[in-house]
Amino acid sequence: MSAPSVVVFDVHETLSDLTPMGQRFSEVGVPGWTAKVWFASLLRDGFALTAAGVTERFSTIGEGVLRSILAGQNLTGNLEAIAHIMSGFLELAVHADVPDGIRALAASGARLVMLSNGSTEVADRLFATAGIRDHFERLLSVEDAGTWKPAAAAYEYAAHTCSVGPADMLLVAVHPWDIDGAKRAGMRTAWINRHGSPYPAHFLAADHSVAALSELAGVVG
Repeated sequence: MSAPSVVVFDVHETLSDLTPMGQRFSEVGVPGWTAKVWFASLLRDGFALTAAGVTERFSTIGEGVLRSILAGQNLTGNLEAIAHIMSGFLELAVHADVPDGIRALAASGARLVMLSNGSTEVADRLFATAGIRDHFERLLSVEDAGTWKPAAAAYEYAAHTCSVGPADMLLVAVHPWDIDGAKRAGMRTAWINRHGSPYPAHFLAADHSVAALSELAGVVG
């Protein structure tokens, strides 16, 4: 089978390192581990709205979930705390393996795009800071698709925008739910497993699995 012509990247956690978000929570008086709960809850609510047939912006859901979390920490309505945490997305860096991995894939001749449940503005800043923005042909967001991943329509939107069939695209993500959604939509997939975690058996398996993005170009050709 020929190599995919378009490589599609998830952004949050796949390319961006969310670890510093824990410090943001600590700085407003909330345990740092709450960042993981918040992000998982944000995704849960986005998926729930998608299942109900509606969509909402990543930032809107993120702020709404924060209000609920902060209410339980006696910080109800603290707009400064919410703004401080949400602004952390604008200061994130990519994982250490990302720049070399992106450059290697670009050098192989593949077209690189991103498809995020978040905004293109955040991704644009992230990539520019990392010095890899010029390697991306398109920055795509589900805000324009009208539905969040892992709904099939989100992946179909990316394929249509790039003028290729889903089978000619490779979705790269750290999230098994994203891998599963892309597979069901007809894409090839690559799972980045930086922590050596077992892949959930209830999801369709990825076509490729690597421990770092820098390994992917050698695997997919």
